[in-house]
Amino acid sequence: MKATIKIQGKQLTVKEGDIFFVNRFVDSKAGDTIDIKDVLMVGEGESAKFGAPLVDGAVVSVKILENKRGEKVDIFKKNRRKGYERRRGHRQELSVVKVESIKA
Repeated sequence: MKATIKIQGKQLTVKEGDIFFVNRFVDSKAGDTIDIKDVLMVGEGESAKFGAPLVDGAVVSVKILENKRGEKVDIFKKNRRKGYERRRGHRQELSVVKVESIKA
């Protein structure tokens, strides 16, 4: 069974067993289970249910596998012939999430 969910401002189509990255959930640890109630669509083919905007009673349970940091992104600014150079970096805080169950 597939479901389209809204999580942290993004829409994702997932099925049971999928593993994906999202921005880190606040105050979460590895092994925590989170229920996502913002479900936009559930099912496949003819049996699909679409919400307006959300499907009533549908819940997607996800388990946090790990909290980690993403790849480093370098920010480099320069003005030619002015002697201006600035270098900064950023690493996004991420959660690795696995879909445990989809209930319609």
